[in-house]
Amino acid sequence: MSNTEKTVTYTTENTYLTQNELTQKTKNVWLVFHGIGYLSRYFVKYFNGLNTEENYIIVPQAPSKYYLKNEYKYVGASWLTKENTATEVKNVLNYIDAVLEAENLPEDVNLILFGFSQGVSIASRWLASKKANCKLVALYAGGIPNELTTDDFEFMDYSSTNIKIIYGNQDEFLTPERLKGEKIKIDKLFQGNAETTIFEGGHEVKPEIIKDLI
Repeated sequence: MSNTEKTVTYTTENTYLTQNELTQKTKNVWLVFHGIGYLSRYFVKYFNGLNTEENYIIVPQAPSKYYLKNEYKYVGASWLTKENTATEVKNVLNYIDAVLEAENLPEDVNLILFGFSQGVSIASRWLASKKANCKLVALYAGGIPNELTTDDFEFMDYSSTNIKIIYGNQDEFLTPERLKGEKIKIDKLFQGNAETTIFEGGHEVKPEIIKDLI
């Protein structure tokens, strides 16, 4: 008996969420990647404190849904796993491209890239892949994928792009050893241009920190 794993290409459909209206008064467009276990409609609440006229928020939805805590009641989602990661990354990046094509954003707005937890891996991969001109890149309580290199971020102009790293001093997922490794990686990838904010707390999103980013 022999097994052969094959692949097939097909068209799929996924939701994404926006908050506020995109108008001539819009100054900042946020491209937000939620953490594992979230749905976009629940994650967007952390951005409710932003000025509604000036900030337009786009929250893509991680494609892989599952029931949380084996209760078959609450649903969460995941961006990727260690299974077939390269293909899944490609699929996710194609999905983000479709979201941004649908939104047809004006060029005169500030693009803010935000990733939390697992969303950091998606945000940083998208940035490296699309070479996007962002006003701010906020990587919050997550790890940058090991396959990304200094060459992937050579395009960045640090005179016009701010890089902010954010995490809690009691984050159970960020051990001292992992933090040390991430710091080395961040300093290398962003050539020492990243600014770090450490807050009192664990693996959590603090809306007041989001407000302070701008």
